[in-house]
Amino acid sequence: MAAPAAPASTLPLHGLRVLDLASFIAGPVASTVMGDYGAEVIKIEPPGDGDPQRKLGQAHSIPQHPVNFCWHLINRNKRAIVLDLKNADGRAAFDRLVRTADVMVVNFPLKVRERLRMRYADVAPLNPRLIYASMTGYGEQGPDAEQPGFDSTAFFARSGLLDALTYEGGPPAFSLPAQGDQMAGMNLFAAISMALLHRERTGEGSEVSTSLHASGLWSNGLLAQGALLGAFVAPRPPRTKPRSALANQYRTQDGRWIQLTIVREDKLWPELCKALERTDLLDDPRFRTTEIRRAHATELAAILDPVFAARPWPEWKTRLRQHEITFGLLGVLRDVPDDEQATANGAVVQTAVAEMPRSISAPIRLSFAAAPAPPGPGPAHGADTEAILAELGYEPAEIDRLRASGALG
Repeated sequence: MAAPAAPASTLPLHGLRVLDLASFIAGPVASTVMGDYGAEVIKIEPPGDGDPQRKLGQAHSIPQHPVNFCWHLINRNKRAIVLDLKNADGRAAFDRLVRTADVMVVNFPLKVRERLRMRYADVAPLNPRLIYASMTGYGEQGPDAEQPGFDSTAFFARSGLLDALTYEGGPPAFSLPAQGDQMAGMNLFAAISMALLHRERTGEGSEVSTSLHASGLWSNGLLAQGALLGAFVAPRPPRTKPRSALANQYRTQDGRWIQLTIVREDKLWPELCKALERTDLLDDPRFRTTEIRRAHATELAAILDPVFAARPWPEWKTRLRQHEITFGLLGVLRDVPDDEQATANGAVVQTAVAEMPRSISAPIRLSFAAAPAPPGPGPAHGADTEAILAELGYEPAEIDRLRASGALG
């Protein structure tokens, strides 16, 4: 059963103020998770359209829906202020805000940071306790440091992940929306958490960072480490010619697909044969040992295909569980709304957004804290500008002057 939701004051990051100057997904994910666990997150956007993430739901690769769920998911529970950082008055307001902050998340290109005076060296003198969290495409050093990067290019393509997913003789695989962004954002959250611990011990602020490229290499760590040693796997074979028939996918009678992942073949090969009612295979010389089975993997896969195709998924689920076979259903997105396991463990939660009743939670569970309050909506552009400025000590007449000067757009 999921832990009960808690008021923000009982969550571990309560009392922290986070400035989110990042756009799109990877950077904002880090501040979203901090907000989930009690931090106050202020999203700082430029005049005009603001963060391009506001319109990401219109992209061709995103499911189309009248609810702007992309925005709500990545920017839930944040406050929003509009500041023109190129305007002297807008910059002065930003500097005042920095003095009150604990964390600042940035993913501007490096040249833009320099031009806007948004590097760590530019803001640290304002607040020596500030943690400056940087997200980049390819890191902050090296020949490609200035190269713009998205998860499709820096996380998936450059890291070799798409190469590893490409079938032999086929066209390159293609990434899915924002998967690398979500992973990289969690890596930045981890870096921020260590910086907060360092500050707790020393009183010092610091600069932390990650990149989409480094996160992709880490996600592809086993294959990338092999490559560093000059070891490579052969191109991905088609399903009908697997490297191992016991680490392969099979279609059931009702059109679902099962992923077998049998690592302990010495223990589970006999159990699988019992579950399949094919104990005759135990005496087949082609399949007597793991090494021999893998040498004859194509033949074994051809035998298993019609066996799995003869029964529906629910029956296979029961049979394989009875024999403790390691397997999984290849879930389709249409399964997600009815996945009881996701709800039971708090991966899918109720929200405080009427138009989006359920959402995905951060993949973190803490024994010392209750679950976060239900996610709220992402903020409207500049929704909290006047309130935040008032908290910084601006009088109504000063706010009017800022607006007249163009500092607020």
